[in-house]
Amino acid sequence: MALVITDDCISCQACETECPNNAIYAAGDDWSMGGNTYPAVSNDHTYIATEKCTECVGFYDEPQCQSVCPTGAIIKDENNVETSEQLMAKKEKLDQVGR
Repeated sequence: MALVITDDCISCQACETECPNNAIYAAGDDWSMGGNTYPAVSNDHTYIATEKCTECVGFYDEPQCQSVCPTGAIIKDENNVETSEQLMAKKEKLDQVGR
């Protein structure tokens, strides 16, 4: 399951530097993967590009962004449920195509 940033976000960007997949972007910034650019998911606050979020599987035992978020605005995205195996496969794909 990917993570999502809620409206409780204060856009401090503390989470952005913690993400090993470069899946976290500032409000209004387009996101990229594998040399392609996609429109911003949120213009209101920092956001996570779901396609790149592996919940830090393959890097850490727990999501690093959640541990540094001062408002607790990063939660599991119930609309994007993935198993540990699926998250690892996503990480391996990102290793191949580029983050």
